[in-house]
Amino acid sequence: MSIRFILVAPRHPGNIGAAARAMKTMGADDLWLVAPAHFPHAEATALASGADDLLGRARVVATLAEAVADCNFVVGTSARLRTEYYWPGLTPREAAPRLLAAAEEGTAAVVFGTERTGLTNAEFERCNALIHIPANPAYESLNLSQAVQIVAYELRCAAQPDVPRPRRLVPLAPAAELDRLSAHLDQVLTAVGFTDRAGGPHLLKRFERIFGRAELDQHEVNMLRGLLAAVLADRRPPGDGR
Repeated sequence: MSIRFILVAPRHPGNIGAAARAMKTMGADDLWLVAPAHFPHAEATALASGADDLLGRARVVATLAEAVADCNFVVGTSARLRTEYYWPGLTPREAAPRLLAAAEEGTAAVVFGTERTGLTNAEFERCNALIHIPANPAYESLNLSQAVQIVAYELRCAAQPDVPRPRRLVPLAPAAELDRLSAHLDQVLTAVGFTDRAGGPHLLKRFERIFGRAELDQHEVNMLRGLLAAVLADRRPPGDGR
């Protein structure tokens, strides 16, 4: 199963091992760790219970931006729906075919936050959608490996050959391309004097959320960057060849 599982700042090494075990039982084997507190660690190996080969292949990076740079579709997991920023909310069953379809075109990822607080809003801004596991509303307490197990199970079910998946004519743009689009847009916003009345970076963040929800393909990103380049060129003084 070519879906990247990303654990952001896991604090307890046993949770890393248990997550690896949950992944391996469902056929997932691409584990990335963002700034783990303790790894490698004997407790992680012990709780992996035979999935220590997966731990040995795990990639460790410093930031979530590094972990998703080449991903074209990223889904964050949340214990609650985040309606304040309008991220599309999906159940694991709804997200699974979309993740698998994106993985056929490039790299797709599921992101799990740190144990106590989950993903921050800044980390969600790296995602195209979120997964909310519809647990008992009176007691929604899932530990990290349980959440990994549920998502991996739904991916395995959706990967069966008789389950239809959506197809795209043009691959989705990877996160690094969206970062370049955002930086290009920031240049244009500054050049034309279009700023957030409240001040600060809020306006650009709102545009980034729009890009994430739109799931832009590479042609669309190229088109938008062409438009931005034309706006900048039109504002250069005559004779400026930059």
